[in-house]
Amino acid sequence: MKRIEVLVSVTLMVGLVVGVLGTRMLSAQQQLGKGTILQRAELTGVKGKEAILVLRDLPPGAESGKHMQAGNEIVYIVEGSVILEVQGKPAVTLKAGEAFQTKAHEVHNVKNASPTAPGKALAFYVAKKGAALQDLSLPAK
Repeated sequence: MKRIEVLVSVTLMVGLVVGVLGTRMLSAQQQLGKGTILQRAELTGVKGKEAILVLRDLPPGAESGKHMQAGNEIVYIVEGSVILEVQGKPAVTLKAGEAFQTKAHEVHNVKNASPTAPGKALAFYVAKKGAALQDLSLPAK
């Protein structure tokens, strides 16, 4: 009987730890997906598309999770440093003053390289006109 009680207790503790860590990771991913739209500009000669400039806050240790964009993305690191993981390529660490780009449907993950310091990035997207902020990123397949 004691063995079952210990097994149940250990299982509950492991479940609690996994739940707490999972919630923190999800929260960090949701924070990284947020941002402030600074500017929208219609693209001359490109019907139905617009350029969108977004300021992204990068909480300490946060990551985006594997995702992709429907269109092009260009990101400039304003503060801090990030680790860019593009599927099929080696990870790259970028610091303030550096930039990266992703192509449409290219699966990638962006992590704040610091577990203690926040960062900031300017992200430029070519997207469907009127796209909401949360629609700029698509879950990876």
